[in-house]
Amino acid sequence: MTKDTPPRDEEAVRRYVEHMAMILDDLGVPRMPARVLMTMMVSDAPSLTASDLADLLEVSPAAISGAVRYLLHVTLIARLPEPGSRSYRYYLPDDLWYEAAFTRRPMLLSIADLSDEGAKALGGAATPSGRRVEEMTRFYRFINQELDGLMDRWQKYKAAAEEEDRESRPA
Repeated sequence: MTKDTPPRDEEAVRRYVEHMAMILDDLGVPRMPARVLMTMMVSDAPSLTASDLADLLEVSPAAISGAVRYLLHVTLIARLPEPGSRSYRYYLPDDLWYEAAFTRRPMLLSIADLSDEGAKALGGAATPSGRRVEEMTRFYRFINQELDGLMDRWQKYKAAAEEEDRESRPA
């Protein structure tokens, strides 16, 4: 920390982690994986061990084990072996949110394809349920189609924000 860096308010950080975990839980991310993810987000360390995470969250190693397994599966974290040990160090990918969204493309197409089959089985636009499922198909195809442009816009936005940050830092 430099003299220009404001001090961390650890109690406020803890509240932020717990509140974001609650919001993520409401969105479908299980609570403990959400807590682990947010703890990693607020850590200045480049990586953390399961033991580090258990200590920071004051939970059992078993709770961390299940949480990191989930986060690895959904590609929100990655791991590297700890040299000379059977354990791992967990870290956040550089473009975490971009990567997480982009790796979901096959799932989006699977939902669209399956919904298309479902709409046909329901009689297509001739039935209310068929129309609803057709709309679901169109929505997921649209999202998939728009993802490339969205990701390009994100990269430009991110680059502009990083440039603005560099320019606003004291020399």
